[in-house]
Amino acid sequence: MKKIIFSFAIISLALSSCKNDSTETPVTATVYDAATQNKYDDQAAVKFLNDYFLDARGNIKPFTTTDVPSATNVKLADLNPVTLPSGVIYIMRAGAQPATGKVIGNTDVIRLLSNTLTYQATNINDVVTFNFPQTFRNGVSGTGVPEVDPTYFYVKNSVLAAATTDASKQRSYYQIEGFSEALQKFKAYDIPDSDNYTLQGVIIVPSRAAFGKDSHFNYTGFSLNDRSFVFDFQVYKTDTRPNP
Repeated sequence: MKKIIFSFAIISLALSSCKNDSTETPVTATVYDAATQNKYDDQAAVKFLNDYFLDARGNIKPFTTTDVPSATNVKLADLNPVTLPSGVIYIMRAGAQPATGKVIGNTDVIRLLSNTLTYQATNINDVVTFNFPQTFRNGVSGTGVPEVDPTYFYVKNSVLAAATTDASKQRSYYQIEGFSEALQKFKAYDIPDSDNYTLQGVIIVPSRAAFGKDSHFNYTGFSLNDRSFVFDFQVYKTDTRPNP
């Protein structure tokens, strides 16, 4: 499967050392109160929609001095983004949806290929933007194989039952609720894991619809508090979970 590499440097916001496969340098960003962070998340998302476009395979790319807005390189802001009441934004990529797709249920077992980054929206020199990008998942330029049944979409009841703390007994400890909400606006393909990808959309989840300031599962080895998520993805398949 063909691979791509994100074209900008990655650094991380970390409260502990990073344990994933990336080589980002941990940094510490400003901590804002919830109201300020929420405001900055929304402002940064608007800027992101104007600063990035989708290439021919659906990969998110930044505008540069050579890659400028054009009829081919269309701003995400001009691709009919939809904002949900939660603040989550999703974009369905035209021509990249399954012809006879399957509805995605909120407890389904999904097979998801994505390039997902997290950011903290910050105000630097009176410019609010997504800063401190950190890879969350990247099957596109990594394994090239869809992730099976990610817990951040749906956590099994057996996991909650085995949890040993009050926080870890909550779905919100594991699930990125805004992602689960928006993904169900899409339909799933029904294709083998070996098929090449055609990324079908973008989901931007503000921190308040992710983990906010709450305790969460250690997905990455660094804190995901106050972090917004940008998913660029394709759902290869979805199946009804026999025992949710």
